[in-house]
Amino acid sequence: MDNLTQMAEFMVDIDMHEAHSEAFMRLIPSQRAVVNDLMYEGKITSYCVSMDRKKLWMVAVARDEDEVMEFLAKFPLIKFMDCEIQPLLFSNSAQQTFSHISLN
Repeated sequence: MDNLTQMAEFMVDIDMHEAHSEAFMRLIPSQRAVVNDLMYEGKITSYCVSMDRKKLWMVAVARDEDEVMEFLAKFPLIKFMDCEIQPLLFSNSAQQTFSHISLN
């Protein structure tokens, strides 16, 4: 069995606290760098933050919830987060639906 058939998607619902503290704000650039790396690797497919920075939602691709927790442990902001992980039956997005246009 290849890795793709073993992977599942998980919705991670995150409540963030102290979102406007100096310590939180200082970690935002490194948080974005970690998220960008995980997105490039295909381990995160969606990452959304509420305007007030108190909620965060992401879709993670992993073998199990333990692997999702490993991703979260890499987050510089993890000490400001309370996370709930739910396995998904499926996740659709417009980006997945439409093919990319080639400009050649």
